This record gives sequence, C-alpha cells and structure tokens, in this order.
Amino acid sequence: MRIIQFCDTFLPIMDGVGNVVYQYARNMGLKGHESYVVAPQANTGYRGNFPFEIVDYIGVPLLKLKSYKVGTPLLDVHCQNRLNHIHADIVHAHSPFVAGHAGLSYARKQGCPIVGTFHSKYYDDFLQVTGVGALAALGTKYVVNFYEKCDEVWAVNESSAQTLRDYGFSGDIRVVYNGTDIAAVDDRALRAASEQYAPDGAPVLLFVGQMNWKKNLRCVLEACAKLRRPFRLVLAGQGPHEKDIAKLAKALGIDDRVRMTGHMTDRDLLNALYKRASLFLFPSVYDNSPLVVREAAAMGTPAVVVRKSSASEGMRDGFNGFLCDDDPADLARVIERALSDPEALEEIGENARKTIPIPWSVLVDEVLEHYGQIIHQKRK
Repeated sequence: MRIIQFCDTFLPIMDGVGNVVYQYARNMGLKGHESYVVAPQANTGYRGNFPFEIVDYIGVPLLKLKSYKVGTPLLDVHCQNRLNHIHADIVHAHSPFVAGHAGLSYARKQGCPIVGTFHSKYYDDFLQVTGVGALAALGTKYVVNFYEKCDEVWAVNESSAQTLRDYGFSGDIRVVYNGTDIAAVDDRALRAASEQYAPDGAPVLLFVGQMNWKKNLRCVLEACAKLRRPFRLVLAGQGPHEKDIAKLAKALGIDDRVRMTGHMTDRDLLNALYKRASLFLFPSVYDNSPLVVREAAAMGTPAVVVRKSSASEGMRDGFNGFLCDDDPADLARVIERALSDPEALEEIGENARKTIPIPWSVLVDEVLEHYGQIIHQKRK
C-alpha cells in the first residue's frame, strides 16, 4: 500500500500525536509499505535512517509555543508539487485543522479514502485559548464538520469516542488503541538517570508531558507538598506554563525536591527515567489515551490517574495502577499508600507491564488490515 499521513506536529517535537504518526509511518515502512508523512518543516537532521518519506511544508512558530510550527500546505507550491507525484491508496489525517483539511483536499483529488483520527479534547483547547464558551463551541462544530467528511473516523479509546459523540458527531467510530514498545534500558542510562534526578536515592515521582496547567499539574504539586516522606518530583517536558509551575513549586516549599528537565531529546535517558521512577503521576482529565501512561507501564512503572478519566480506561486500582479522585489530598493519600509497600508496588508495576502496553508492530498490523478493508470498500 501507499499511505500518506497528515499531521500538524512531527519530529523533532514528539508530542503524543506526533509520536503516533511516527510509529505508524515507521512500522508501515518496515513492513514493506510505501509510507509518507506530511508535516510542517523542522530541522530533523539526516533523514536517511527513516523507513518513510517526509513531505514538509513551510511552517512558522506559534506565538506561545515556539517549539511548535503551523503552516498551510495547500499554499506551499513545493509541497503540492511533491504530493501531485504521489498517488496514495489511502490518506490518514491526525488533525482536524490545516493539515487535516490538506489531507481531505488531497484525498478528494486522488479519489482515495481518508481516515480521520480524533486525538484530543478540542473544546478544552479552544476554551483555554479564547476563554469564551460560545467560541469554544463554535470551534468544536468546525472539528465535527471535518470528521463528518472523512470516510472513516477513529478514536484512540472508548472514552475519546464518547467525547466526539458528545461534540455532536453522529457517525460510526472505530476504536483503535495506541501502541507502545518495550525498550531495553542499560545500566549506564539507569545510573545516569539516578545521578541526575535522584542522587540521594529517594523515590522518584515522574510526570512526562506538556508543562501546561490543563495537564492538572497544580494537583501534582499540591499533592507532593502534602507528602511526609522523602521524594523527588521530576517534570519532563516543556510548555507555556513552565515559569508559573516553578513559581508554584517554590511557593509550596518543595522547589528543592522538584526537577524540571525541559524537552528531553535523549530517548534512552527518558526510558531510564521511566524505569527509575517509583510512580508515574498523571492526574490529567484532559488527555485521551495518553501514550506516556503506556510508556511508563512498558518500563514496569505503574501510573496514578484520576478514576473515570480517559487515562484510567483498562486500569484496575491496586492491580496494574492506582486510581485517585481529582483532588490533591486524595492523590497524596494514594502516593503514600503506594510507596509504603515496595513489594506490592513492584508487583503492580509488573502487572502494568504485562497488561497495558500493545507493541506498535502488532497494532500497526491491525491498522493495515483496517486500511485494506476501507480501500476495498471505497473501490466498490
């Protein structure tokens, strides 16, 4: 098959959506398919080690998130010329915005089917940016309108599918979960993670993701301020609220136990940090099927998530993870409970490793099978 994916974020900024696109493209290429990614221009270095092709378009940094870029592929002549020479069997759009609409335009021009994956709670994003509920609702209608034009709509779990239905989408939704690979962590990387982030041997409480209040980081900081035992809180990632988060840590009197890493480009070190951590704290009620929870589980580190959140789907409290209320006091209670029994914590981490991650190669086999069915149906 010849497959083109359209997305708004990609290398070197590997947020959740960008990581999904990368893994799809990489695994499809390794399985012998012709794989392309259409994304904003970025300095990705030498490209010869990718089993897929990047078709980039001119992008400019976002004002508040300068590491992210946005552009208009439909107006980029070079990008359009390249696309005109690629006759895809199927298009997969991972954004309902400019990249997604470029994918929709390309699919219509080529007469091939387009799949659209719903990844995020866009109403929350619109509300955070505009501060006006009416404008957020209008933006959500724009999102729904995009998915109504796709041949098939996917969601990353049942919870996110329900969110899209709540937005007003009435069509069929196929749930296709995200994958996670279990990587080996060598002793050198593990020592480096310990020396950099917990040289005193204290338990590491880890968060990986955007430094953005919508990730419920206030709850994390306030919960840690209530702990009565030694700990190191490591916040790995970058985002618009880094300075405010550091200020709150200082105001709570825990800044000497908090380490903010910024964007981590060393994947071996990040995997070692996942493995070194005692608990992965992710009380976000915004995220849909967060990859980071699966990545932590792949390293044998259980997560603490908010009960009934999208992140909690498939998690059993005290078996392969921990559930808490959306409340700092309850999060602190769960952390204390988990750290008080190291043997049970290790067993729960092993259960998480066995039950939560799905290898990307297995997941992509399922994706390719779905693609084949969609292409066959379109041709009929």
